[in-house]
Amino acid sequence: MAEGLRERKKRQTRQYISDVATGLFLARGFDEVTVAEIADAADVSVNTVYNYFPAKEDLFLDRSRGVVDRMSRWVRGRTAGESAAVAVLRELREEIEAVSPRVGLMAGYSDFMRVVQAAPALRSRLWAIQQEVHDNLTETLREETGAADDDPLPDLIAGQIGWAHQTVMATIGRHMLAGGDPAEVSRQMLHVLDDIEELLSEKVLNYAVRDA
Repeated sequence: MAEGLRERKKRQTRQYISDVATGLFLARGFDEVTVAEIADAADVSVNTVYNYFPAKEDLFLDRSRGVVDRMSRWVRGRTAGESAAVAVLRELREEIEAVSPRVGLMAGYSDFMRVVQAAPALRSRLWAIQQEVHDNLTETLREETGAADDDPLPDLIAGQIGWAHQTVMATIGRHMLAGGDPAEVSRQMLHVLDDIEELLSEKVLNYAVRDA
């Protein structure tokens, strides 16, 4: 369905407010910028800001929705003969090989990470997002395997896959904060992925294999 004019204007307004807020946060720090200042800089009312972003943290972490269900999308899209964990590892490898901004391999990512590191509220929100990711992936694994509600395996496997994903993202973040070049960090992370795969058990690597 084509996007209507009203929907397009709302999307553009939301993106503009987010961009203005992000610029202010990067320049001055998350805690030093108020929602009122963001509204003034974006030439909108404070109520308009809150209509699009219920909390101040949402202004900086405005793409979190895509992160919450990313691994679930990868699992659902796995190929015949591919397990849930192998699908996630493959997708991560492809992103890293492509030096993709989606995994933080981009100039300026260190600035983003510095804002997060300096703001307890943002770190707390990221932790909450990680919990959402875990719960979402657990439910996906339960649906994909037909596991019973009291079967602990989907939760345990989601924890292992989540550990792999979070380790990759955290390691990239540390390298970029230290001034790493995206292409060089990409090469280093491919070795990290190899180590991660060796550490995962066969039970994890062979869970939820899609039928041919």
